Amino acid sequence: MTAFSDYLENKLLDGTLRNIAYTPVATTYVGLHTTATLDANSGTEVTGGSYARTAVLAAGWGVPAGGSTSNLGVITFPTSTASWGTVTHFGIYDGSGGGANLLYWGQLTIAKTVDSGDVFTFPIGNLTVSLD
Repeated sequence: MTAFSDYLENKLLDGTLRNIAYTPVATTYVGLHTTATLDANSGTEVTGGSYARTAVLAAGWGVPAGGSTSNLGVITFPTSTASWGTVTHFGIYDGSGGGANLLYWGQLTIAKTVDSGDVFTFPIGNLTVSLD
């Protein structure tokens, strides 16, 4: 299950109730976390060891049905050059850098320890964003 960030909750309320436009981005970025991310983006994102958020174009997400969507292609992170620790959560951001806004976050079904030389991937359909 995924959750909205505080940032996105406020943007949706502004757009639907206050007629303040929200401009979505053409590319989202998936990040990996070693602690719960939470709505306020307070989790611990992986750093170092060649880690970088991975871009997903808008066309890389399936057409929503029943309040959810998932990735249409494999989401592949760079090969780690050091241990990233145990990845337990993910975040979806509107940018690749530290100033980007968290949009959604969720917990992995199975935590994964990422060691040097590992490649972390989300296979097709395995990263689901759901609004229920």
